[in-house]
Order: sequence, then structure tokens, then C-alpha cells
Amino acid sequence: MRLFIKSPTGRKRFNVLGALNAVTLEIFTITNETYINAESVCQLLHKLAGLKLGMPISLVWDNARYQKCAMVTQLAAELGIRLVYLPSYSPQLNLIERLWRLVRKECLYSQYYSDFDSFKTAITTFLGSVQGQKRKQLESLMTWKFQSFKEVQFLTD
Repeated sequence: MRLFIKSPTGRKRFNVLGALNAVTLEIFTITNETYINAESVCQLLHKLAGLKLGMPISLVWDNARYQKCAMVTQLAAELGIRLVYLPSYSPQLNLIERLWRLVRKECLYSQYYSDFDSFKTAITTFLGSVQGQKRKQLESLMTWKFQSFKEVQFLTD
């Protein structure tokens, strides 16, 4: 027997652009309901620069086009933020991807939300709880231990 769940038509977006302090595990986010683009990235850069940490800020990013455009690189230089880009197709090297996996696991998989507002609330509430209730879970994911292979023997036919 099949069970059908009524859902609204159309597609709404809830985008979260985030930065994770790899030492303190503090999360900084910018959200919108349109698209993540260079302007969104610039908002995040301004938010991070506004923290006035008193130490250099380095952001490790993948190679998304909107993160590498002239507007973003120029603003980062003006704000004194260093941009580091990971090699293509290597999300496993980006720590924040582990956070997004946890968000998907906790908020999206096998979850039904009756409306868009409850969906947004679930995600923002979870991201807020990561600093408190879910901190241990986050700490277990955010290890700096990466395996590197310096001398690799390749098996050939």
C-alpha cells in the first residue's frame, strides 16, 4: 500500500552560506530565500570582518564561481581576509561540509514539514543548538586529522 503525503506545489529555497571557526567551532551564517551569489559571499565577508577578532582570518573554500569572482576577491583583500581554495572535487577536505552533512541528517532525512516556515525554523534552530546541545556531536566531526599519502605504490596490471 502506498502512502501519499500532500505537499505544496512549487519549490522554495532556503540557502545557508556559512563559515566555521575551526578552533572554537563557532558558526557564522548568512541565509536567504533566493540564490547564493557573490553578493551573499560579500555579506558573509563583511560579517566576519565585523567581528574584529584581532587576528588574521583565512577562509577555506571550494571552487564555486561566485566565491572566486573579482568582486569577492577584491573585497576580501580590502577587509584583510585571506581566501584559500581547495582543489576541485575535494569536499572531504572542507570542514564545513561535515556540518552540512550533519544538518541534512538531523533536519532533512525522513522529515516532513507542513510548511516552509517550519522547515526554515528547523534548520535555524538546529544550527543554533550546535553551539550548545549538539556541541559534542559537532566536536566529533570537526577533527583536523587528515590522512595524507606521501609515498604511494600504485598497483599496475
